Amino acid sequence: MPAAPLPRNEIENRLSELPGWTLEEDRITRTYRLPSHFAAAGFTVHVAQIQDELNHHSDLTLGYNTVALSVNTHDAGGKVTESDLALAARVMAVAPGHGAR
Repeated sequence: MPAAPLPRNEIENRLSELPGWTLEEDRITRTYRLPSHFAAAGFTVHVAQIQDELNHHSDLTLGYNTVALSVNTHDAGGKVTESDLALAARVMAVAPGHGAR
């Protein structure tokens, strides 16, 4: 059964609990800055591990000292679902341990 898309107002309300995450069209996004390229690479690996645990994968971009995520649910027609917000919350929880801000 495909995931149900969330209404825009619910997404916006829930994003208030996820500082730095924004709604851009039909996806939620966040860019983290890290102290070094090595720290950014380590954070990227940790995010990939979380994605595998949740069986929910985002677009993940590694820059010199940045990591950008862009998340929506393909099974919901490319809309934002509960799974996207759960992934964002998990990433946000581990980010400080990598020096991400």
